Amino acid sequence: MLKKFKLLGVLLAAIILSISAQVDAAPDWNANKIQVTGMGVANPQMVRSPAHASMMARRAAIADAYRQLAEVVNGVQVDAETTVEQMMLTSDIVKTKVSAIIKGAQIVSEGELTGGGYSVTMEIPLFGGQGGLAETVIERPPVVEPFPAPAPDYKPPVVETKPTYGGGYTGLIVDCRGVNATINPVMSPVIKNSNGQKIYGHMNLDYDRIIREGMATYAQDMSQAGRAGSNPLVVKAVRLDDLNANPVLSMEDSDRVLYENGISHFLDNIAVVFLY
Repeated sequence: MLKKFKLLGVLLAAIILSISAQVDAAPDWNANKIQVTGMGVANPQMVRSPAHASMMARRAAIADAYRQLAEVVNGVQVDAETTVEQMMLTSDIVKTKVSAIIKGAQIVSEGELTGGGYSVTMEIPLFGGQGGLAETVIERPPVVEPFPAPAPDYKPPVVETKPTYGGGYTGLIVDCRGVNATINPVMSPVIKNSNGQKIYGHMNLDYDRIIREGMATYAQDMSQAGRAGSNPLVVKAVRLDDLNANPVLSMEDSDRVLYENGISHFLDNIAVVFLY
């Protein structure tokens, strides 16, 4: 029996050859998905017909895509300190659910390659409700904690032409460029003030909405910051904490964010974008 299994393994290795040797894919934190392209070819010594070659190459490409998805998912940061892989090592339930999510990946495009071989592009959602990775790795808080209040003596500026203070903001953009490091995207980020107090985190938000939409997007410039709406409040991070995952705001900007959120509720609406 053992010899039969070894022979089967040899045959499968001979039939299916993967082109890809390493994973270059990464999560798309703006579109909130993981997408990979697997490629494969058929062993010419095992091919019986052109149709057979295409079938074997397709099988190889799908296997390669699954392998890439597994590697990318393992490396996804849930929060500043925890990856999906670490959660899988400590929980068989998480491991089983993550494996099911990968197996349920959707094929979004496929086709034969010029000169031979086959490519298959597959994706899984980071968020999006059922079937998304977030539902498995982000825990539902026992209660929703209110956002902290700005300092009692905080007074917003009296004069400003645009945008208007008091109710006009549609979202928050935190500019994390030019600080001590490049921000490290995570599924559950935190915004803190310079005293270390958390002013935005998943404990403050509607859990079901987080699972559907995510907590923030990561954009390279303002053209990608549509999540924050047409009139966002823009503030500058003073540094990044917690392995460069969580932006820190000055006390003045932190109070400003909390004051304006009390009027417009853009944090409650998770209309948050981080520029990197």
